[in-house]
Amino acid sequence: MGVRSIALCAMLVFASLPTAVFAQSSCRAIHVAVLDIRNSSGTVACALFDSPEGFPTEFLRSATKVMIMKIRDTQARCDFMGIPPGTYALAVIHDENMDGKLGTNWLGVPREGYGFSNDATAFMSAPSFDAAGFSYDGRSLDLRISLNY
Repeated sequence: MGVRSIALCAMLVFASLPTAVFAQSSCRAIHVAVLDIRNSSGTVACALFDSPEGFPTEFLRSATKVMIMKIRDTQARCDFMGIPPGTYALAVIHDENMDGKLGTNWLGVPREGYGFSNDATAFMSAPSFDAAGFSYDGRSLDLRISLNY
């Protein structure tokens, strides 16, 4: 058999396989797509909290897990693996100047992007853990968090 015949046979075999074989595996994790990033400067920080303590401002001290991701083409994604079932809340910031915190003006109004799970809104203060909270059953969970500027 020639190379073309082998390639044709391989193509026919793969074409007859179900599409589920080629689908991305659904690994047990919380997958967070960060939306509405205004530019590709800096990083995105995703903080996963398992209790109201420190939510949402005490990332380093109180969050269960924190991920810092580079932005590529105004897109970012955080994948939290190995998370046990429970109730969680997410806080995300766009750290444009990479100083490790959410930039604010002299009144405390954010100058950099921020967002929360459940699209919880910040009005005069950050939302509560309960407002941003979601249940996780230990399987694959896809979330989308839109940033506000």
